[in-house]
Amino acid sequence: MLSYVIVGSGYRAEYFARIARSYPHLFRALFLCRSEEKVALVSAHTGIPATTSLQECLDFGADFAVIAVDRPHIADVAEEWLDRGYPVLAETPIADTEEKLRRLWKRSEEGCRIVCCEQYHRYPILAAGLKAVRRGRIGEVSSVYMSALPNYHAASLIRLSLGIPAGEPVAMTGWRHSARVLETDSRYGAIYDGRTVDENREMIHLSFASGKTALMDYSTVQNRSYIRSRHLTVRGDRGEWSDTQLLWLDDGNVPHRTALTPELPEKYRCLDNQMLRDRRRNWTAELAPDTVQDEFAVASMALDMGDVKAEPYPLADALEDAYFWMMFQRAMEHPGEEIRSEKMPWHEGR
Repeated sequence: MLSYVIVGSGYRAEYFARIARSYPHLFRALFLCRSEEKVALVSAHTGIPATTSLQECLDFGADFAVIAVDRPHIADVAEEWLDRGYPVLAETPIADTEEKLRRLWKRSEEGCRIVCCEQYHRYPILAAGLKAVRRGRIGEVSSVYMSALPNYHAASLIRLSLGIPAGEPVAMTGWRHSARVLETDSRYGAIYDGRTVDENREMIHLSFASGKTALMDYSTVQNRSYIRSRHLTVRGDRGEWSDTQLLWLDDGNVPHRTALTPELPEKYRCLDNQMLRDRRRNWTAELAPDTVQDEFAVASMALDMGDVKAEPYPLADALEDAYFWMMFQRAMEHPGEEIRSEKMPWHEGR
């Protein structure tokens, strides 16, 4: 059984609590919160014990620390727990400034174990698509259209789909379009009152040194909406991965269209549960990232923390994703201007 301290008490922190509750034979957890009010709140929400006492957490016998604090403090708090001798599993993004990215890379070179919980490549349906791409089912991949995920998550899937290593030079150009749209859903339930919000759609074109390209087309409204869908298209010379479908040519160049089967690797079948089985049983062609897949993906990352030799998500890739996110921001701050990547410490030898 693996034990971990959850540093934080927000929405993402509660994911790790639900995992411990869902798989009590695999995980045990303890929250470290900033106030007694937060202690009462997360305990009531999750049924997982919580404390404000650092000493109680140190005495818990944790195998690693989960860093799920607010974005500006993830890197700093991760380093505090590294200083205490703990491996860390940090929420995304791993850091929010280039200086922090460099600092974390230096800590890893000094022997610290730092894992970023970038989980989307482990969503069963996305894992199935990535597996098909890696096996060459759609031939030589040349481009990606990404309208399923934002920011560093999009960077991760774009690079994994194209096979782009951390450090390959890239140029980006961005622009923004704004329009009104009805709000229909939220983290707390459906919305029916007809309220509207600004749909600020960001579009960023990426051109890599290898000649491969990507287009990120995303609005935060897509996170939760009944009238805005998500899409991912990966194009190769012998086919295409389109959402949950695979279009491909066999050896005789006969075309086929196949529905992707959600990928549940044997190593992680101990995480299978009724919700996940129901989700797979009722699969649709629509690409819809959801809580059930998210919890499975996060749980698989936590499970890998028990193997000191495992690298659930290479730190260089997590740093590159965060660096891309910063480049995305610069591209949106300077519409139409080409933004070029620079050499970073984790690029050395790549």
